[in-house]
Amino acid sequence: MKQCWSEQPERRPTINQIFDQFKNINKGRKTNIIDSMLRMLEQYSSNLEDLIRERTEELEIEKQKTDKLLTQMLPPSVAQALKMGTPVEPEYFEEVTLYFSDIVGFTTISAMSEPIEVVDLLNDLYTLFDAIIGSHDVYKVPPFPPGLWGGLRPCGGEVGN
Repeated sequence: MKQCWSEQPERRPTINQIFDQFKNINKGRKTNIIDSMLRMLEQYSSNLEDLIRERTEELEIEKQKTDKLLTQMLPPSVAQALKMGTPVEPEYFEEVTLYFSDIVGFTTISAMSEPIEVVDLLNDLYTLFDAIIGSHDVYKVPPFPPGLWGGLRPCGGEVGN
């Protein structure tokens, strides 16, 4: 098909060459050109449906990742409001508990460690911290810098040991 669009006429196939190519596509069976074109369109349609299905699945996976990231960065009520496109009303609490934690000597530890060791250390600490706050009514403030954690707990209370 691409050859038929060639800018140079001598490179374009003749009608006999096109006919021979159709015979090769049909593996020598006697069919008319319309049947061949319909069969090719059906195959194209089927391939397109498969491609759309794959892309839809990929989109759903990416949407789930985005939703998970959103709920990790924001309180659940805020994340839900943003997903629904509704305005986020500020909340007021009479009391809150703020908890900050620091990895003492983090700069020194990271300077003396391999990058993968730093990643493993932070992953272990984040996992432990997440497990502790997961059992309380706490919103984790995303850490910055990496050696500092923070948490908010509405209505007072203690986060745990």
